[in-house]
Amino acid sequence: MGYQKEILSFVTTMIFSFSGLAQVSDDATINENMMVRIAALEIYPEYLEEYKAILKEESKASVRLEPGVICIYPVYQKEHPNQVRLLEIYADTNAYQSHLKTPHFLKYKTATLKMVKHLELIDMESMDPESMPSIFSKLEKKH
Repeated sequence: MGYQKEILSFVTTMIFSFSGLAQVSDDATINENMMVRIAALEIYPEYLEEYKAILKEESKASVRLEPGVICIYPVYQKEHPNQVRLLEIYADTNAYQSHLKTPHFLKYKTATLKMVKHLELIDMESMDPESMPSIFSKLEKKH
């Protein structure tokens, strides 16, 4: 139960703490086959700044170039900045599989391989997918 509470807290924080690293596709539409995943990473402290720069480049490219990438939202824990979490939303599993083969993702994966101490991929299920467009449109109005 503690693990589920951490995930819920992360998603809530993610939604309400919009940062410049967030990338949300202009083509975002609701799809019952959407794939939502949280990637939980621990980055070696000595690589943190370099990792963040590479991740920022990759997340922007993914949303800009791939219609099936709805959102890549990186955040980190305030007290433990090397604990990075990514909320990833894809149109469907095919979009995710295509994403894994793109040059920008492969560049990110290769460049950061030595920087990542731990990686866990957690598949999620949306409890209220209909609210997603209003969350993203609300964020866009502020910027």
